[in-house]
Amino acid sequence: MTSHGDDALSSRTGAPGGDDRLSEDRSLLQQRLAVRELLDTEVSYLHVLQLCASDIRSRLQQLPQGDLDVLFSNIDDIIKVNSRLLHDLQETASREEEQVQLIGNTFLEFQEELEQVYKVYCASYEQALLLVETYRKEPELQREIQGIIEAVLPQAGPSGLSFLLVIPLQRITKYPLLLQKILENTLPDASAYAVLQRATSALQDVVTNINEYKRRKEVASKYTKVEPLSLRERLARINTHTLSKKTTRLSQLLKQEAGLVPRTEDKEFDDLEEKFHWVSLCVTELKSNVAAYLDNLEAFLRFRPQDYNLEIPGGPVVQYCYLARDLQLQAFPEFKQQLEAQVWQPLCSLAKALAGPQNLIKKRLDKLLDFERVEEKLLEVGSMTYEEEAARHTYQALNSLLVAELPQFNQLAMRWLSQILCAFVTLQRDLAKQVLQRAEDSLAQLPHHHLSEPAFRKLVEDALGQTSHQLRAFQENFEKVLPPPTTQPLLPGAERQVQALLSRYGPGKLYQVTSNISGAGTLDLTLPRGHIVALLQNKDTKGNSSRWLVDTGGHRGYVPAGKLEVYHVVPTEEELRGQARPHKDSQHQTPEPTSAPVPSVPTVTQVVAVYPFVARSSHEVSLQAGQWVTVLEAHDKKGNPEWSLVEVNGQRGYVPSSFLARAPSPAPWGWSLPS
Repeated sequence: MTSHGDDALSSRTGAPGGDDRLSEDRSLLQQRLAVRELLDTEVSYLHVLQLCASDIRSRLQQLPQGDLDVLFSNIDDIIKVNSRLLHDLQETASREEEQVQLIGNTFLEFQEELEQVYKVYCASYEQALLLVETYRKEPELQREIQGIIEAVLPQAGPSGLSFLLVIPLQRITKYPLLLQKILENTLPDASAYAVLQRATSALQDVVTNINEYKRRKEVASKYTKVEPLSLRERLARINTHTLSKKTTRLSQLLKQEAGLVPRTEDKEFDDLEEKFHWVSLCVTELKSNVAAYLDNLEAFLRFRPQDYNLEIPGGPVVQYCYLARDLQLQAFPEFKQQLEAQVWQPLCSLAKALAGPQNLIKKRLDKLLDFERVEEKLLEVGSMTYEEEAARHTYQALNSLLVAELPQFNQLAMRWLSQILCAFVTLQRDLAKQVLQRAEDSLAQLPHHHLSEPAFRKLVEDALGQTSHQLRAFQENFEKVLPPPTTQPLLPGAERQVQALLSRYGPGKLYQVTSNISGAGTLDLTLPRGHIVALLQNKDTKGNSSRWLVDTGGHRGYVPAGKLEVYHVVPTEEELRGQARPHKDSQHQTPEPTSAPVPSVPTVTQVVAVYPFVARSSHEVSLQAGQWVTVLEAHDKKGNPEWSLVEVNGQRGYVPSSFLARAPSPAPWGWSLPS
């Protein structure tokens, strides 16, 4: 009896200790299983990612590269981070006693990297799903994509792309659950418990931050879209709700300007905005300068003096023409092509990239006014509506996103801009080097290649002095044969209008429009070329002398002064006969006045146009001063020598004979080089 009682007592007192050991063993087993699950699923997950990046992405070549970039986003960065994570987790297996604690430390070390790479992927996930929906609307393309995915990953099933895209999102949200499972099977007094607790909390923060970042991105994407809307489309978007919001914002802004309510100050954001503003200003200015540079380069390439007879005897001209043709055909076009590819196109892309943040900063100001109004109401009333709370959260999301990403964007834009400037300088340097290399052979054959720089400067000055003297002599001879300017006859359709302007303002106030004018302002006129106007004032109300106030006979307004020239009216034949006929009251016969001799131009002759002439009908042809003209007939069909039939640039028509003159033949001139 005593022995039996002792055994029973021993059994009762030993039971609790046995249960504790059994519970510890069970927890240790569950912990090891949770660790094994973490490692095994990480291996499987990384294998699927590598298949997506290598096999599946490489086989989807029927999709545009832009679509592939959206679908697979930064999957390569995820693979790099998770590969290192898996390596460090597997290394913990060699130290079994400390494995759990090492796993917790490993996740703490990778916390920031995991958050950064998965933020980017999750932000583009919605856009990737939109692409998947568009593929489903094309059955043939959808079958091709599905066949490729099933051949590589049969477990994807009918979900296809959707199954692949959601895998990284599922994995990052599963890390806290896996760590929590390990933590639950770890004794609270164990040294690894605190580390696992911090790691679990850290991964939960990662998931929370990613969700918040994704929400901010969705809010920002709504306002970064820059839509080119017409006035009608803008007006169609106006309703009572938008008018109410804009009125409230304007009221809040006016109260701040008047000092009635305080303005929210954010020094950090203001500094970032100022830096962004200067970057944007630099990009805009550089883009304008490069556009002007390209225009000037295009004009330079059109100017080909080597294709004309320069009438300069000697070998240097031949060498110059050869070198100029070589540069015009190869060096300069290649430079222009590289300039557009390496400078202009990246600059346009940078300017386009700035448009989204600019619009976001502008929207932030609107949302800040809404936020301030809601904060005032919250202080006064203590509550707010659902819409006001949404407006408050929208501002906080925009502000947080801008403060977080503007520094990176500013740095990236500055780096981008510096690379564009470096490319521009490099292209200029390479062009200069290439031109010098091509010119070496030609320079060696020039008669003055052996001269020193001072001697060459003196040679150029002497040559320029000699040719300038010859040019002045040519000008003096040319002016001696210039006929006096003549007046242009009136158009039949415009005769009544011109006569009305003449009677009201006199001949000294009449001007003719030399080229079409398109009015840009409310007081600017739109006039065709050849229209007659009367000058009212040779400046506008601000004293600008480049805009003249004119009268068309029906409307008054401003036109550019540079597009007007003095109009001389030709008297009609009746007026000329009336001037030549004696007055009835005159007692003495006056001789009939003789008309001034019109310089005769021989038939089929090359002459020069002395004055510009604007054709006013299909029977006339336009001239430019200094233009060579072929005279076909030195009179019109009625034999009137005041008009000549000419041919200019393949077009035939009549021009005033007095606008033409023979060009004198000056003595031979050109470069005179020492023997």
